[in-house]
Amino acid sequence: MKNILVTGGAGYIGSHIVEQLIRLKKKVVVIDNLSTGFKNF
Repeated sequence: MKNILVTGGAGYIGSHIVEQLIRLKKKVVVIDNLSTGFKNF
């Protein structure tokens, strides 16, 4: 299985994309500097 890299994954749009990819059972790697956003994953 390939990894999917999401940059800015803690922001509004990125977090929604990450949630959907996880629901689809994809392996997700998130990179974000966390200056804003959510650290829920």
